[in-house]
Amino acid sequence: MRLDRRTFIKGAGAGTATCALATLPGSLAALGHSELQGSAESVASICEMCSTRCPISARVVNGKNVSILGNKNAKSFGGAVCARGGAGHSQLYDKQRIVKPLKRVGERGEGNWQEIEWDEAYRTIAENLNRIKAEHGAETVAFSSKSGSLSGHLFHLAKAFGSPNTFTHASTCPGSYVIAAKAMFGGKIKRDLSNSKYIINFGHNLYEGINMSETRGMMNAQMEKGAKLVVFEPRFSIVADKADEWYAIKPGTDVAVALAICHTLISDDLYDKEFVAQYVTGFDEFAKEVKAYTPEWAESVSDVPAEDIRRITHEYAAAAPHALVDFGHRSSFTTEEFEMRRALYAANVLVGNIERKGGLYFGKKAASYNKYAGDNVAPTLAKPGVDGMPKTDAKRIDMVDEQYAMTWSSGGIYQTILDATLDAVPYQLRGWVMSRTNPMQTMTDRARIVETMQKLDFIVACDIYISESAAYADIFLPESTYLERDEEIADKSGKNPAYYVRQRVVETIGDTKPSWQIWKDLATEMGQGQFFPWENMETLQLFQVQRDVNLLRKIKDEGFVSFGKPLMLRERGMVKDFVAAYPNAKAVDEDGTYASQLSFKTPSGKIELSSEKVEKMARGRGVIRYREVNMKKADELFFIQGKVAVHTNAATQNVPMLANLMSDNAVWIHPITAGLLSISNGDKIRIYNDTGTEEGHALVTPGIRPDTVFAYMGCGSKNKELARATGKGVHCGNLLPHVTSPVTGMNLHTTGVKIAKI
Repeated sequence: MRLDRRTFIKGAGAGTATCALATLPGSLAALGHSELQGSAESVASICEMCSTRCPISARVVNGKNVSILGNKNAKSFGGAVCARGGAGHSQLYDKQRIVKPLKRVGERGEGNWQEIEWDEAYRTIAENLNRIKAEHGAETVAFSSKSGSLSGHLFHLAKAFGSPNTFTHASTCPGSYVIAAKAMFGGKIKRDLSNSKYIINFGHNLYEGINMSETRGMMNAQMEKGAKLVVFEPRFSIVADKADEWYAIKPGTDVAVALAICHTLISDDLYDKEFVAQYVTGFDEFAKEVKAYTPEWAESVSDVPAEDIRRITHEYAAAAPHALVDFGHRSSFTTEEFEMRRALYAANVLVGNIERKGGLYFGKKAASYNKYAGDNVAPTLAKPGVDGMPKTDAKRIDMVDEQYAMTWSSGGIYQTILDATLDAVPYQLRGWVMSRTNPMQTMTDRARIVETMQKLDFIVACDIYISESAAYADIFLPESTYLERDEEIADKSGKNPAYYVRQRVVETIGDTKPSWQIWKDLATEMGQGQFFPWENMETLQLFQVQRDVNLLRKIKDEGFVSFGKPLMLRERGMVKDFVAAYPNAKAVDEDGTYASQLSFKTPSGKIELSSEKVEKMARGRGVIRYREVNMKKADELFFIQGKVAVHTNAATQNVPMLANLMSDNAVWIHPITAGLLSISNGDKIRIYNDTGTEEGHALVTPGIRPDTVFAYMGCGSKNKELARATGKGVHCGNLLPHVTSPVTGMNLHTTGVKIAKI
């Protein structure tokens, strides 16, 4: 659907106590006293204290505070919020939050800023970006953003500007399981944890890296349905603590155990032959490859007992298809991420749990759901298209190797911004526009990122705080918090279609703007306003619902709206209920399911346990196989990181309430290792390697392997603007080398370090 200015109709149309004198220009503290104004009635909205973006219900209480609760309409989320979600008001009121545009007046990273007006900020950015475009080409400016609602408008600006170089945080966090799923299934796939009877987990710590829907689903499966949870992880994390069995696997050897599970499923005749025959290609090649990956072999690699691998596999197969191997998220990253995630998916495929309760399934968005129902059960959202958008012949900077082809439309290889800037590969970058992203913490080799930022001609950062990365910007643009802004309707479909929407709860505090407004205004200043024809957010929302005002009001009033009945194509009971509800539904198969409707967007149309496409992209990787990796020197310890329940990566360490809960990240060390190094609990230590050096303190605990140390990521900021977070704890990115994994483009999150008592 296309639009121009005539297509749209115009849509309709802050809290802090007395603040101390400003210590930072543009901060909320500099604003002075500001009355909190907003809705005393509950407003349905969406949290943004992490990337899960849970549905919430929020309101202003007595004109002084904001109550943030879960939205009860979103049943899978339990109508609740986590500690981070509950701290949203603390971010809103924070005196250190930036509420005025700033320009740098000293050296990059020096911390000297001056308040400016929005028109000056836009003019300065437009002059510099247009100059770079004229002198070097639009492609020499990179645009990066936190994925989700925050990225769409910025990337639209990038396209209008003429740059193909847009990046999300994919290659620093979720990219590997997305790329592996694309290779095997043709697209993303979901976990039905709540109905699972047996869950095998490789370090996906849902009890600390909380996703409310999935976390509650796993809790429900364990507590209410008696599901067994088996965890393979080098440390005794919260998810390991709640498991029935925990194995302190050697870092980086997850793939060996996963392949041994696959070996046992095949060699012990436990796999679902009928499912494999109907839906899978490449089985024979895969079976031939995994024949050598016995549990005994895996034990020699991973330190997990062979007898336990074999027993667990038999238990898992007995519980199938209502069982799953969690394909993970952020665990012990190595260069073999692609093989690891594919091996985890393969262990699911072999037991035939696809589109079965307790297994894996594909999201049912409105268009496909309505085809099954034979009726318009769920409304479909329109997607704005704009005529005349510029097209560029320039290649992306990460198009340097065909093996990464699947990443280019999936967030890209974020760290190639460093390569292109420092080494002019494949060409020289000159500018960087970043929105709510903090590569200083989430990428690796911090010193290299600093070098990159010092070399660039011009940097723009849009954020709520002056993050460690934003501290190197030339212009800082303050975004409104999620409690102060409206956004488009978002798709949250699962087993049936669902939509939700973010709505303003409080009036804007200070002089901030929502990012969609920032990029629209900047486009106008840059001479590209015609590509942003919408007047405001409500015009976009009305366009999405094709001017169905009643539908828009329903979504806004309820906040989270689901349509139809849950559907899994191979689950007989669900298909029966679905057909009974919709008289025009597609005819079912003889077995009472929609199994024949299950298809995959792969070259073969089937699940590809081995892939000709992948083989052409990356020779030798068509079939999933084990490759030994060396992540540390003989005299070093493995260094791993992970998430914690009270922080989101490196985004929340300066939020007052969360900083009070946790401001530091002690380094976990096993008592035996600590004894050999004469380190006691609480001692100050130095942790170092060839990449960098950090100082912290020791947490001596038996909950970690003797050859491994651990720290929660996101601490140890090095810029003075983040007053609560600066200098507290170990900066993990300063110890991780700049390495890019094959096929997935992921950066490395496991390395070797030495430790010494200070």
